Amino acid sequence: MSTSHRSPVFASAPPATGVTRRRFLRQTALAALAAPLVTSCRAPAPKPFRVISPNAKLAHACIGVGGMGWGDLQNFLKHPQLEVIAICDVDANILAKAATLAPKARRYADWRELLAKEGDKLDSINLAVPDHSHYPIAFTALRGGKHVYCQKPMCHDVAEVRALTELATSKGLVTQLGTQMASNIHERTAVQWLRQGVIGKIKHAYLCSNRPGAVQDYRLLGPRPAVGETPPAHLNWDLWLGTAPVRPYAPNIYHQTKWRAWQDFGTGWSGDIGCHIFDAVWKGLGLSPALNVYAEVQPSWRRSVERRADTWPQGDHITWSFPGNKLIEGETLTLEWFDGEYYPPEEIRKLYSADLKEYPAESSMLIGTEGALLIPLGYPPQLLPEEKFKDVPRPSLPPRDHYHHFVDACLGGEMTESHFGQTGPMTEAILLGTVAIRQPDQLLKWDHRRMRITSDRTVNRFLQRTYRKGWEV
Repeated sequence: MSTSHRSPVFASAPPATGVTRRRFLRQTALAALAAPLVTSCRAPAPKPFRVISPNAKLAHACIGVGGMGWGDLQNFLKHPQLEVIAICDVDANILAKAATLAPKARRYADWRELLAKEGDKLDSINLAVPDHSHYPIAFTALRGGKHVYCQKPMCHDVAEVRALTELATSKGLVTQLGTQMASNIHERTAVQWLRQGVIGKIKHAYLCSNRPGAVQDYRLLGPRPAVGETPPAHLNWDLWLGTAPVRPYAPNIYHQTKWRAWQDFGTGWSGDIGCHIFDAVWKGLGLSPALNVYAEVQPSWRRSVERRADTWPQGDHITWSFPGNKLIEGETLTLEWFDGEYYPPEEIRKLYSADLKEYPAESSMLIGTEGALLIPLGYPPQLLPEEKFKDVPRPSLPPRDHYHHFVDACLGGEMTESHFGQTGPMTEAILLGTVAIRQPDQLLKWDHRRMRITSDRTVNRFLQRTYRKGWEV
């Protein structure tokens, strides 16, 4: 089966000349002149959504119940007004384990069969499956009128995110992206401080995910095996592949967790963790779609034709330019992402670690005209310098459970924290970074409204995959 990502939707043109990072940073101000042509990052406001009576129970299905799905199942089961009526997984062993928590739930291996047979009984679903299967499941469920909780990233491809966002908002259904940290008090505090301009107007943003050992699986992958093995009896390999090209089964390199490192199935480290790190920054600053994007990658990966066609690198440095607004100093905001072998500049890390405190491995640092804001993932945000801001009060915010917030919204409560109208445009920007990874050292100019890279139209093939025959949506 071909590994091509080309879609007939996109036209081709000769590639543009590559640019250096210095040229890229010089051009960001010029790119701001195109800002009026770019539509707002916010999708149309969702229509009033269909709700279940608050006196009734939400009939729910869990699709993918291993790994993150196992945790999702447990969290949903804790809500007193939700009943899990069906569970689904391509791995029979994982499905059997989940059944010990939901013994009355009907079991399925194929999500298509579940939605077909349970459609008239089902109100909502959650899905925790490899990235390449997010879109077909979520799109089919939304089209059938089901509320959807989807693990991050929302989809594998930019075009999928756009279609899913538009469908969700037009249907008026409840949605929630699995950015659980977005509901905690720490991130909501950071969002409020940014919106209030506590550190002044923002001049630059540095985001990173340098979790120790996080890229070990990438280093251990090696080349894709030319000849596979017979899948174990408990795993339906064809269903696991879904929309992806046919690949021979091989133990320990795809199922259950290492699929994230393969382009066929995952979105790399920036795609996987980016939604968590971006969330407070995106919401707090009210960012609009990017003007352009540029990526540096691990040199050994860039030089390997085989690896570039198959896996993601073990380190990325991605830079976006976003249009300015009333919270941003100047006409554009430069936002940089670092992971794996790339770290934020030492002078930025020293803003926090000068007194020997350790710079958070997963965090955002925003530089403002009046100070800086550090947002460590899962921990309280810090205003810097600490002495200057020591008297700034932290907002009093009620606790919120990300999963239960979704259920409550389906039962008539307030809109979810991470609904697709909010997180869809953010996910598009993050996945645009994964496009830049596959075309490193080249400035990619982005036309959000037309969903096209205008500086090198050949790169548009990375915006949308061609699905395996029989798996079209």
